[in-house]
Parts: sequence; C-alpha cells; structure tokens
Amino acid sequence: MNAALTPAQLLASLEWRYATKAFDTRKLPDATWAALEESLRLTPSSYGLQPWKFFIVSDPAVRAKLRPVSWNQTQVTDASHLVVFARRTEITEKDVNDFFNQMVSERNADATKLEPYRQMMLGGVVNGKDAAGQKEWAARQLYIALGQLMGAAAALAVDTCALEGIDPAAYTEILGLKGSGYEVVVACAVGYRAADDKYAAMKKIRFPATRVIGRV
Repeated sequence: MNAALTPAQLLASLEWRYATKAFDTRKLPDATWAALEESLRLTPSSYGLQPWKFFIVSDPAVRAKLRPVSWNQTQVTDASHLVVFARRTEITEKDVNDFFNQMVSERNADATKLEPYRQMMLGGVVNGKDAAGQKEWAARQLYIALGQLMGAAAALAVDTCALEGIDPAAYTEILGLKGSGYEVVVACAVGYRAADDKYAAMKKIRFPATRVIGRV
C-alpha cells in the first residue's frame, strides 16, 4: 500500500476544493479518471447492497441535451467528465441474493452461517420499507458515493461540482433509463477549473468547529 497522505496534505486538499463553477476543456489523464471511477465502485453502502449505477456521460450531444435541464449550467458540457448518479427504483430479494451470493463466493464463506445476515437485509430494506422508503434509502446511499468521489478528486487535485440543480426526471428520460430499474438523483461535473473562475479565490465559508462538532 502506498504511503498515506499526511494530515496536513489531506486538509490542504479539502481547503483547495470548491464547487467549481467554470471548467476549462482539458481532459483528465486516463489513469486519473480510472482511479476516480474505481473510487465510485469502492464506495461503501448500507449493508453493502450498492443500490446504484453511475453513468459516465461522454457523448457531447447527450451532454448538450442535459444542459438545458440543468439550469443551463456550463459545467454539464465543459467539464472533462460528467457523472450521473442513479438509484435503484426498487430493492428486491434478487438484489439481496446477488450481493449475498457474491459475498459467499468471494469470501469462500459458509452460506448457512451467513443466512441471518441475508434475512436482516431482507427485513431491513426489501420487506421493511415501502416503495417511497426504499427510494429515500437508496438516495442516501448515492450521496455517500457523491461525497467519496468529491473527496477522492480533491486528493488528486481534480475539481468537482455537485449538481443538484437538475431535472432528475428529464435526465432519466434523456439517458433512456425509463423502465431500466434506475432513475437519476444527482450529478457531478469532474475536471479542471478554468483560470478565470472567480469562485476559486473566494474564502471558504464554514461554521466554526464549536458549532458543528459536539463531544460526548
């Protein structure tokens, strides 16, 4: 394993990042993007169920269609990469079984000993939540992935901008996801900041630790 970032380096990368409003058109190196894409795949999720799919939109024509349903934000078309985060529209027993069977296989585990965990997943998500509850739960998992991507990008000196100012239903339609079992929740532009983005030099505004961190 490579040497970890020092605490100072980690904090410097997080201070450096901001919600980039203007991207230039430089493309990320292939190795850099591959690492960020893998960071998405490695995102943790509740129970490990991964109720998501990440769509990397590279086609300029598709990105041009998405921009008008994104408050005409230039990041949609200008950034090196556009990631669209979609949740499962329904969490089924098959979803649980697919994860469970992979876990048993890859860990060479005894399925009978792990059966209580499968039942817990079924009770907690499949049978324990109605349709609205499942969607809300899946959306929370997506935001874990969004945060992981943005943090990983900052560590590699890559800029990001989370895009909640989008029409998820329009995105779902434009990307041809209707009936696929997935629907869009949020997006993220990834790339390099434009030299003239005035927001890059603005002071980061955060409440003091005494307000947002409690100790028990």
